[in-house]
Amino acid sequence: MSVSRTTRFRRRFYPEIGLREWNDWRWQLRHRITDLEGLDRILSLSPDERAAVQRLERLPLGLTPYYASLLDPDDPTQPLRRTKIPSTTEFVRHPGEYDDPLGEEAHRVAPGLVHTYPDKVLFLVTDFCATFCRYCMRSRLVGQGAYVPNTAMWEQALDYIRAHTEVRDVLLSGGDPFILSDDRLEWLLARIRAIPHVEFLRIGTKVPAVLPQRVTPALCRMLKKYHPLFMSLHFVHPDELTPETARACNRLADAGIPLGGQMVLLKGVNDDPDTMRRLCQGQLRMRVRPYYLHQCDAIVGSMPFRTSIETGMNLIRALHGHTTGYAVPTYMVDAPGGGGKVPLTPSYIAGRQGADLVIRNHAGALYRYFDPGAIHLPRGVESDTILHFVPSGTEDSGR
Repeated sequence: MSVSRTTRFRRRFYPEIGLREWNDWRWQLRHRITDLEGLDRILSLSPDERAAVQRLERLPLGLTPYYASLLDPDDPTQPLRRTKIPSTTEFVRHPGEYDDPLGEEAHRVAPGLVHTYPDKVLFLVTDFCATFCRYCMRSRLVGQGAYVPNTAMWEQALDYIRAHTEVRDVLLSGGDPFILSDDRLEWLLARIRAIPHVEFLRIGTKVPAVLPQRVTPALCRMLKKYHPLFMSLHFVHPDELTPETARACNRLADAGIPLGGQMVLLKGVNDDPDTMRRLCQGQLRMRVRPYYLHQCDAIVGSMPFRTSIETGMNLIRALHGHTTGYAVPTYMVDAPGGGGKVPLTPSYIAGRQGADLVIRNHAGALYRYFDPGAIHLPRGVESDTILHFVPSGTEDSGR
């Protein structure tokens, strides 16, 4: 029987630790790698990585031993390693980059509470994450101690939600809500669920990818009490879809929680069709439905991770018709300054011929579709390659 990469890593760097301790999420958090000495123990750092770790200014370093086992110890260009190990490029501010690209502070209505959309609020319940992503859109505050779990702060946010009956949807985020203990998380869920006008509860988390040990049977039993409860899971590369992560996702799904996959499009990480297809299909096998592919937000230092919009469009085109529709996410851009999420959908409309809409399928072929009630527009597409589909048993009217 082959030995997994994670097992080899544990035996090499934590030989005194048995499986029981390794699979204890609290042990994982207590033994996070947070400094140069810890990284030097497990990775051969490049000069640039070493310089960046010595200079950390905003976003701290944090890496669970479990997630560290997924990193290539010798290759600084490995996708997962690039997303977690600092680079000096993150200290360079480019035009169009912001500390708060989504304008969350301008829409903050109570400590940790952001009200941007009419019927939805974002509740930042903590600033702590098990593992810090170098492209994090909230690098201005995560790990800074601004949103340490505090019931007095939470009560101010809850009072606002109670007073605003238009709020139907509450999204718990941070940081990562799953860093909270079961009882503290339940304290929040119970109080939000008790507000009559709140219909939907959602939790955004990367824990199943970076700390799957946290998803215990006890946690899932508690979560089941607060339906309808939805969960957004954050994945960026197929290498994160390990057996441990699959077990965590299956536990959540078995608890009746609809799971959605939120990915961030990252240059050199998942911006090629094969990687994106494997990432989306792999999530679906774990009962996670990929639903958003986010353009990387324009946080300070994010330029090395940001692709062109056309790259994102081409990835969606490469998925449509080449995998099941459940595995095709919606490509989203967050409008700077708090404008909210805007979907960017590749156009499959090639033009019109009279009342016919000319559409292009996944293979590039053109078809005419009679558009009922459409006005007759000037001919926009003239091509001998247009295929006009006529259902069996009908006659072509000459369109």
